[in-house]
Amino acid sequence: MKNRVARRLRVGQLLVCIGLIMQSVAAVGIAPPATRRADVIIYGGTSAAVMAAVQVHKMGMSVLVVSPDKHLGGLSSGGLGFTDTGNKEVIGGLSREFYQRLYAHYQQDSAWKWQARSEYGNTGQGTPAIDGNARTMWIFEPHAAEQVFEDFVRENDITVFRNEWLDRSTKGVVKKEGAIQSFRTLTGHMYQGRMFIDATYEGDLMAAAGVQYHVGREASTMYGENWNGVQPNVFQHGHFFKANISPYKIPGDPKSGLLSEIAADGPGEKGAGDHKIQAYCFRMCFSNHPNNRVPFARPDGYDASRYELLGRVFDSGWREMFQKFDPIPNRKTDTNNHGPFSSDYIGKNYDYPDASYERRRQIIREHQRYQQGLLYFMATDPRVPADVREAMQQWGLAKDEFTDNGNWPHQLYIREARRMLGTYVMKEADALGKTEVPQPIGMGSYALDAHNAQRYVRADGYVQNEGDIGVHPDKPYSIAYGSILPREKECTNLLVPVCVSSSHIAYGSIRMEPVFMILGQSAATAAVLSIRQNTSPQRLSYDALRTALLQDRQRLTLAN
Repeated sequence: MKNRVARRLRVGQLLVCIGLIMQSVAAVGIAPPATRRADVIIYGGTSAAVMAAVQVHKMGMSVLVVSPDKHLGGLSSGGLGFTDTGNKEVIGGLSREFYQRLYAHYQQDSAWKWQARSEYGNTGQGTPAIDGNARTMWIFEPHAAEQVFEDFVRENDITVFRNEWLDRSTKGVVKKEGAIQSFRTLTGHMYQGRMFIDATYEGDLMAAAGVQYHVGREASTMYGENWNGVQPNVFQHGHFFKANISPYKIPGDPKSGLLSEIAADGPGEKGAGDHKIQAYCFRMCFSNHPNNRVPFARPDGYDASRYELLGRVFDSGWREMFQKFDPIPNRKTDTNNHGPFSSDYIGKNYDYPDASYERRRQIIREHQRYQQGLLYFMATDPRVPADVREAMQQWGLAKDEFTDNGNWPHQLYIREARRMLGTYVMKEADALGKTEVPQPIGMGSYALDAHNAQRYVRADGYVQNEGDIGVHPDKPYSIAYGSILPREKECTNLLVPVCVSSSHIAYGSIRMEPVFMILGQSAATAAVLSIRQNTSPQRLSYDALRTALLQDRQRLTLAN
């Protein structure tokens, strides 16, 4: 009797404690851990994630977006407003609708706050920025893009859980008989679904689910490619040292040590594989309107000496600094890397794909400090030619963009991270339009575009960059369904439309935002059809998938 009473007391005390904990949690506004369910669970907050969610909803199934990001849209709303379109005719479905919505936005007089529409040039990448015939707008401000993504979410009543980070421990993903049952986030919430889509730039859910992937550049011999692996002395863009410039603190004296931002080791053998990936940067949104311009500030820990190499580039007569200040509406820019020493923080991201969250945050902070210092250096330092300084001082961060982040972009440009080793690997020949890929689900058309992967000292004692490739395809190309599918033995209910199965150099073309949106929609279509047919995406009838994609105005080949 006493034992039963004691047990009841202990249970009662435990329930009281749990109640107090729940009250405390509620008092500070933190939701207690919950299990959340939907037919399709999408992990990520990128443009691909939003389009995938919209498609699931339109097909009549339940969907949850679990986003580690606060802001939706990834790079499309994070500064990349000068769209890498390639051949815009092959951009279909929801991806095209995104750009049509931006067209509608910029047809409103209220959208033109800082300049008259008539003052805005109409130049895009090989296409008019404002295409009246197709009613599309390819060049846009970050906040306008983010609003379009939010409109998609609101209109389709999509539930988004933000700031939810996957638990990447061995207990984060629960699988049974090769299928994901659920995953857990760091807040303790569980997400259960019948199908899952990893729409992140990093591929964290894919990796945690045990799907094989590759990081770095494959040897050119692995897939019989010309432009993969190490590519020394290949200069297909302007992002290399055109003059002989000494890398040493005392010019010409190796004993004085290397300047900052130069690796001590050599580039490696031509065509060899390595662990290195193309450089990251922030795509910057600047303004030259006096009332919408925030001057470039001196960052904490600023050291002008780390930019000495750029000073020597200027000494050589180089004056291309402002060539990638691409104009977007309202006297703003999408400013990207350009030249031998620019916003790309070369060689400082190799460990990012597999790094812990803490290490990734550190890498992101390092990239931000590097670029903040670079901007301050160019605007203020006597080492910079006066004409460049004066021109730079006309610009600043756009005051009305990224207002909750000090006007700094919220998304680092993760040009490449993990790449899945899936059912089909997209290769160089595929992305150059030289093959007919099996079971197409979308199209790409942009050049094989890889940024520099390293900066080193040549054998003759001068500095050089390596890894920058720009090879144009013969024609737009199809992207294989198998490139978003893990091998069936690894996972039977996951689709991966961003960290697709591709070689490094083919990914240089596939990695464009319009393509990610296309693949996000196609992945969602396959997920829903697989649920309806009670099968795995790997065993889904391609004829059924093709029919559904064409009905949704996706472009699969040049013929359709």
